[in-house]
Amino acid sequence: MITINPFSMLSEFMPSIAIQTFVVVMIVLVIAGTVIDMIHKKNVKYFFENAKKAKKQATRTVSAGKKASILIKTVASDILTTSELAGKRRLAHLLGMYGTIIFWVTSVIMIFCYSTPESLTPSILPLLWHLGAIMTCLGGYWFWFFLRVDVVAEGNPWYRVVRADLFVLSLVVTATFGLVWSYLQVSSISGWDTLFLILFGLSNLVLFGGIYWSKFAHMFYKPGAAIQKRLAEADGSNENLPYPTDKPKQFGLGIKREAPKHY
Repeated sequence: MITINPFSMLSEFMPSIAIQTFVVVMIVLVIAGTVIDMIHKKNVKYFFENAKKAKKQATRTVSAGKKASILIKTVASDILTTSELAGKRRLAHLLGMYGTIIFWVTSVIMIFCYSTPESLTPSILPLLWHLGAIMTCLGGYWFWFFLRVDVVAEGNPWYRVVRADLFVLSLVVTATFGLVWSYLQVSSISGWDTLFLILFGLSNLVLFGGIYWSKFAHMFYKPGAAIQKRLAEADGSNENLPYPTDKPKQFGLGIKREAPKHY
């Protein structure tokens, strides 16, 4: 099952162009949703205004070479390995992040390059597609049931859903429906495979069409915010915040706290 391209099998019943068009529509929804999100919430405007203020308050000059070094270190630490998180939360985030990337990239490759019945898909692609979906599910469900702040710290039930949960919930549900659909399709379980194909498509629509209402766009904002934070630390502007915000271990994230107790 895991070495079979599910989109190639689907093309026996649905034109490849229809599958490819669906992907293009999803990409358009991502772009449109992100732009609308930026315009309405004014995140980008705030980011540049804050950067401009920080530049005026800088106490040191950072050379181009130093900025390049900060950029590389930030990408390697804060973005690629999410060093701002720790322990189980970090591992769950990495599983979900890289699983999603693998899942999406292999989907696009297989749909646009190997989505006809005659196509001979390299076995590594469907293998990675299934692996990416599994990683997304592991990271997502681990976070959803055990690591969410409102569940772990506030004692709320895992089934309590708020708008902020739309991104992670639609993401993990999409990966789950994709895996189930792939299994049912290979197993030739007629009817059920069609049902989960529809659910897979609908969950994608919610995931990519709900950007304005979800935290989807954070994957675009977070890298820029992380880089700006490191540059602010280097030039002494401190992101326009009062001291001692430069000492998180003594006054912020580094403090050891007792595990929450629910009564």
